[in-house]
Amino acid sequence: MTSNFPHSARYEPTPAGPDLYPDLEAAGSLAAALALAAAGQGLDLGAVLTDDSDPLRTAGVTSTAPGREPCWVFIGLESRWFTINGPSQGVQLLSGSTSDLGELARAAAGWRNGARLREIQDDAPFIEVSELAEAHERGPAEAVTVRWRILLEDLRQEADRRDLARQTLALAEAASAEPKLRQLYPFTSHWSLHFTICTGFPYSWDVPFIDPLSDGRYRVCGPSRGTVIGEAGTAAAAIAMVMGSLPANCGPAVAGTANDQGQG
Repeated sequence: MTSNFPHSARYEPTPAGPDLYPDLEAAGSLAAALALAAAGQGLDLGAVLTDDSDPLRTAGVTSTAPGREPCWVFIGLESRWFTINGPSQGVQLLSGSTSDLGELARAAAGWRNGARLREIQDDAPFIEVSELAEAHERGPAEAVTVRWRILLEDLRQEADRRDLARQTLALAEAASAEPKLRQLYPFTSHWSLHFTICTGFPYSWDVPFIDPLSDGRYRVCGPSRGTVIGEAGTAAAAIAMVMGSLPANCGPAVAGTANDQGQG
């Protein structure tokens, strides 16, 4: 089955080493080889997606589980590797690389059949399962809780080395003490602290965000980047500005992306 897998206008396939993938060459495409590897283990991947412009390098497997997009497989060019990515509601849940096509087929079958991430990993140990991915799998409330903890831990590690990280940490600590902000999904971009009402990317832009400034002050903007609400001398004052500019019925964060919220 042909997919609408995106390519840039100037994309030109780069051939892999001729001796790395004789099974793909024999089958005629990565999709066909993946389907054969699955069938040999009694697994059904359905109609495996392929890209007609580069059939030896790309394949996709659709999922029967709600919210899961097709997982996509790509091959390495200089050594034999198959990399798999599985997104769901704007979050990459499934990831990993292996040289074993049979193991890859088991991972793709688990994704297709709606298996939990740890169940997929049990069948295909190359799959990487992060704490945050498991939290997303449990639901948006769990994802928000874990994301806040990881964000604060990461900023604390950086705060001793970077002034901007120290400022952003002060913002995050103040924000995390506010119940209305603590229920939103936090993220940083160039040390700016953002809050979104959805847990998947692209994120929403309906909540003000804060830029730490080089002089130690803070600028509160939003919801669009070009709109400045004001500047504050302390993290607490900046968070107070955000609290005063929250949209009505803000939160808790929900699964999905800004496109799902009509902001795409």
